[in-house]
Amino acid sequence: MSLKVELKPGEKLIIGNCVVTNSDQRTRLFIDGKAPILREKDILTPDTADSPAKRIYFAVQLMYIDDDVERLRGDYFKLINDIVTAAPSTIQLVDQINNEMLTGELYKALKAAKKLIQYEQELLANAT
Repeated sequence: MSLKVELKPGEKLIIGNCVVTNSDQRTRLFIDGKAPILREKDILTPDTADSPAKRIYFAVQLMYIDDDVERLRGDYFKLINDIVTAAPSTIQLVDQINNEMLTGELYKALKAAKKLIQYEQELLANAT
């Protein structure tokens, strides 16, 4: 079954190591295969990864796009250790990310990392 992606005018999409930019019209794509795919709204850059949870998401995103967990494993676990030390209540979400990574489900790990970002934002909102 194909993945159906609808792009807004000018919206970007990563397919594997390629960036696809839509023209000035709404477009519908049907994608078959196993290449990593990320919509523009789900992509973080080094500049937008400006919090501990976002840096974790960014590390998982790089692992997903490059299909290379080993290269970033050390950096990833340092980030994980830092966030759990600072906010022990994140352990359940971190465990979910780790479990998805261990089973090779990097896209699901990204979705779990997105939940960690939301939780971090809630923690910061409650602290102020």
